Amino acid sequence: MIETDILIIGAGPTGLFAVFEAGLLQLKCHLIDALPQAGGQCSEIYPKKPIYDIPGFPEVLAGDLVDNLMEQIKPFEPGFTLGERAQTIDTLEDGTFVVTTNKGTKHHAPVVAIAGGLGSFEPRKPPLDNLKRYEDNGLAYIIKDPEVYRNKKVVIAGGGDSALDWSIFLTDVASEVTLVHRRNEFRGALDSVEKVQQLKNQGKINLITPAEVTALHGAEKLEGISISKTANAQEDILLETDSFIPLFGLSPKLGPIADWGLDIERNAIKVNTFDYQTNVPGIYAIGDVNTYPGKLKLILCGFHEATLMCQSAYQRIHPDKKYVMKYTTVGGVTGFDGSKKEAPKAVVKAIE
Repeated sequence: MIETDILIIGAGPTGLFAVFEAGLLQLKCHLIDALPQAGGQCSEIYPKKPIYDIPGFPEVLAGDLVDNLMEQIKPFEPGFTLGERAQTIDTLEDGTFVVTTNKGTKHHAPVVAIAGGLGSFEPRKPPLDNLKRYEDNGLAYIIKDPEVYRNKKVVIAGGGDSALDWSIFLTDVASEVTLVHRRNEFRGALDSVEKVQQLKNQGKINLITPAEVTALHGAEKLEGISISKTANAQEDILLETDSFIPLFGLSPKLGPIADWGLDIERNAIKVNTFDYQTNVPGIYAIGDVNTYPGKLKLILCGFHEATLMCQSAYQRIHPDKKYVMKYTTVGGVTGFDGSKKEAPKAVVKAIE
């Protein structure tokens, strides 16, 4: 039985940052994740994807963000159960929980924080014939290493942030980038839409809208695609390409967590916004896995939720203690290994 103060289900950015906030409160964390490494989607799906809305980082690659978070939590010595899925949860008489994975590993904690992101997921695939033939032979649903597309002709389909961001990024990698979307309007960030338009005007992106990819061609590997302009009756465009990347998002599923007696709304866990606790006392949900009025699925929002969750968890674990918050610029950061990052004396004196 693995014992910890806060058991975190999901080792993505939100779950990792929760370790840091818990560590400031001298609370020990252990994380469970079905993936074989920490980082969630940032590590598994788009480690080289640039992220632009992390405070203090004008731009940071998803994989680098995970590396920085892992370095940040190192003094607090979190435990990890990786490559295993949280399967069942049992509530003991004292109100604590035992979570068992699909491989039988048991974890005991007074607080459980679900930070599972979108849960288990599958890419949404376009309704095209012979998809299977070209998967890993020119067709990919996830970009893990953009260098694979160095000096290649690439076609991306989609209208969200991933399609826009990767189209922009690959202009410096691929020999030719084509973005296909079924509408003239995009769902992604406005500045990304404007950047794509600028790159189109500069001849660096071939933008085809409104249109859809209707067929894939090639003998043993992908060699070309057919694109149908949906606004008129023009003939299909036959485009030579090395790679086709449909980025239509993910189809999320909560998996076994959906059977834990939690209030679920549209495949997300309902929480209150005081401390992001669920309808079951002691079980919290933070990050993309939760829902509440005004919810925004952003990493920075998950960081905020993790911070308030840890404060509430401290009171649950230590009901007879009163925690007085100190800014890290004053108190520094003390790790479980005895290491301490001291606050600069000039800063402390100025605040005093």
